[in-house]
Amino acid sequence: MASCDLNSKNPLLLVSCGDQPGLIHAITGVLLGMGLNIVSNQEFVDRESRRFFMRTEFEGAADFARLGAAVRAALPASADVRVQPPARRRVAILVTKEHHCLGDLLLRHAYGELAAEVVAVIGNHAGLRPLAEKFDMPFFHAESANCTREAHEAEVLRLLSHFTIELLVLAKYMRVLSPEFVARWPNRIINIHHSFLPAFAGAKPYHQAFQRGVKVIGATAHFVTAELDRGPIIVQQVIPVAHTHTPQDLAQAGRDVEQMVLSRALRLVLEDRVFLCGNRTIIFD
Repeated sequence: MASCDLNSKNPLLLVSCGDQPGLIHAITGVLLGMGLNIVSNQEFVDRESRRFFMRTEFEGAADFARLGAAVRAALPASADVRVQPPARRRVAILVTKEHHCLGDLLLRHAYGELAAEVVAVIGNHAGLRPLAEKFDMPFFHAESANCTREAHEAEVLRLLSHFTIELLVLAKYMRVLSPEFVARWPNRIINIHHSFLPAFAGAKPYHQAFQRGVKVIGATAHFVTAELDRGPIIVQQVIPVAHTHTPQDLAQAGRDVEQMVLSRALRLVLEDRVFLCGNRTIIFD
């Protein structure tokens, strides 16, 4: 159903390495030597780690393997170099009961707003099956209520094994993933949650927020790591609220900002605008 037209997109050269003089000159020199034209270029040096990051969009006929090898030869031995052709990434979405993030992603996918091919939705409850089917999206139910976490994750992995997946999106998937599961998808699982953590953890966070009289509602999208909700942050956003808001109003505002933050984070990752720098991210937006 997705209609994302990638014909106008150009290949990317993605570089991360220790900083030293002449890196930009060395990289752009390789591109020039191969007759390639730079369409856009962004670079950044993280002063704490002294690491250099560069995202270059280029055009022209290129042998990607040869280009990658030539750039690596021009850089320090530890350089991380990727040449990324235009392509939609294959994505699976994991859900529980809340519909707002799933509905937003499926709508954007249907109208070609994401450089992704969403291939499946997997839920530990079956309630969102009708929503997925409205978009002709395969939905699979992986029961979690009457089984161990290990058994549930084994079923999710079995279902995922039928697809070639590059990214997993947790669209309000209310299960804690085991370190073993996360290790299968390093820096390829994106999660969304409200920004009240750790202040208002547990049940009814918006009721807790109402009692404290909060003045902003926010959300955080991050990569999933073995440490719960502590992975590198991709996107954060807040919106103002007032004393007139009920707990239900706060919850609705939270849903609104969650879907905006998750879709933006996914777009940034799909477009290779996110670089990891330890437990932080460098974002070229």
